[in-house]
Amino acid sequence: MPTSSLATLPIRRLTLRDLTACADLSENRGWQREEHKWGLLLTAGQGYGIDDPEGGLVAACVVTEYGPEGRPDLGALGMVLVAERHARRGVGRRLLRHIMSAAGTTPLTLHATPMGRPLYEELGFKVVGRTDMLMGDFVPSGAPERTPTRAATAEDLPAILRLDAEVFGIDRTPLLARLPAFADQLRVVEESGRVTGYAAAWPNMDTHVVGPLIARDTETAKALVTSLAAHTERPLRTDIDMRHDELRIWLKERGLAPVAVNAVMTCGTPDLPGDWTRRFAPLTVAAG
Repeated sequence: MPTSSLATLPIRRLTLRDLTACADLSENRGWQREEHKWGLLLTAGQGYGIDDPEGGLVAACVVTEYGPEGRPDLGALGMVLVAERHARRGVGRRLLRHIMSAAGTTPLTLHATPMGRPLYEELGFKVVGRTDMLMGDFVPSGAPERTPTRAATAEDLPAILRLDAEVFGIDRTPLLARLPAFADQLRVVEESGRVTGYAAAWPNMDTHVVGPLIARDTETAKALVTSLAAHTERPLRTDIDMRHDELRIWLKERGLAPVAVNAVMTCGTPDLPGDWTRRFAPLTVAAG
């Protein structure tokens, strides 16, 4: 298809009916299909896509907005994909410019691979941090955990939402309210009747992804990861803020190996809100 024709294809909103096409696009670019994650993002966020006249999608992206409905405080971009045969022809740039125009003055954030970073910088995004993707079979230390954890219950959800809003800096209720159904495990740490940390493990192909991981301190984060690992036989995968050196070193000692380093980028704000010292890992790099 000529580049001029690509430029005239309309950009439309995606829905759950596009789930298979989105998974096909992931597979086309060498990613895993990740249908479970696509389902969450297309439900909690807003997908944008360009249809290929020959079938499937030319490109796709999902935006997850946080804060008051209609007046979001932040939009997280993820799953920015262009079909291989249409790559390097300006399609991704056009789709992102459309999304940024629709966002108006709402600040945006995303996690960028080294390959995607130059385009995002061209569009005005700045690097504000980095995450270390780690994956592997978790090997427990054998020592008793000093910080007890327990499975979360429905009664814990309000406390989890309050803690997350405090740490993340913005209300993420529309996303996190879906977490109990999305994740295979959701665990909390409670001290003096107050939830001081929580973490989830959700299925992604043959791994369990650990995220979100919100904790009072590193020891609490370690206890949450250990408790999640104890209840799965799958390898773990997680994306740890590079500033949390102690946790990253500990995870590597426990058997997780580095896979990739991604850049955390923002546009329209000099940094992300909230308290990074208690924010150890995102739910997913596609939604923050």
